[in-house]
Amino acid sequence: MIKRLVMILATVALVLAACSEASPSPAAGGLPTVNVDVSGENVDAIKEAGELRCGVKYDVRGFGFNNPESGEIEGLEADLCRIIASAMGVEPEFSEAISANRIPFLQEDTVDIVISTMTRNAERELEIDFSHVYYVAGQSLLVKEDSDIQSVDDLGGTTVCSGEGSTSEQNIREMAPDADLLLFGTYTEAGQALADDRCDAVSTDDTILFGLAEQFEGTELRGEIFTEEPLAIGIKKGREDLVEFSNAVLEELKENGGLTQLYETWVTPFSGEVPEVPF
Repeated sequence: MIKRLVMILATVALVLAACSEASPSPAAGGLPTVNVDVSGENVDAIKEAGELRCGVKYDVRGFGFNNPESGEIEGLEADLCRIIASAMGVEPEFSEAISANRIPFLQEDTVDIVISTMTRNAERELEIDFSHVYYVAGQSLLVKEDSDIQSVDDLGGTTVCSGEGSTSEQNIREMAPDADLLLFGTYTEAGQALADDRCDAVSTDDTILFGLAEQFEGTELRGEIFTEEPLAIGIKKGREDLVEFSNAVLEELKENGGLTQLYETWVTPFSGEVPEVPF
């Protein structure tokens, strides 16, 4: 009798342990698959290492978010890393890439690719290479619901939070020169500063602000987007085969509807819309 009871308790313990394991990313298991036949020195080195090192955001819901409940890195950009890694036959390895360290991570070989809400622009193309644009965002404003701020034209004399080293920081300096900038390493810190009344608005890509609005009660997006931010995968210069591989993955995801599937999973719940594929 005692032996049987011990066996039952052991079985229950195993079941409970299985239930408590971190659940996968919501889109994991149902990710689009691609078949890419691109080789080269850098792609072959990644295959030999057995892992694709990806720099992603950890605090941007819907794009790159370290879910404290599951322990998984979730979002459209995290899943793009998973898809590219799968196409290579390797495992993804994630590192947190905030705005300020994305380019150094590539130049110092800390990661192989960066998929971290990074705008592709002429200035950055002098330092690194980019893939096709996989999503087009636009800069907007997050304010408290009782704020008088309606658009970027109302930012004069206010304090605006943004990400250090981001294009959003540069845009505010140019478009609202009379605003005081309060910069942070992560956008969660910027959202908290707004909640604590240390700034009057947070300004960055609307893709990031959607998640912050959900995270911080009593805040909302305000006004129309006032820039166009084409997001692309960052890759160290001289790694043309890795650029070609990434582009081939994105092209197949466009053809098979995979990018649209990712939009529906990660963007539509926040925006209510399904974006068009930008290439």
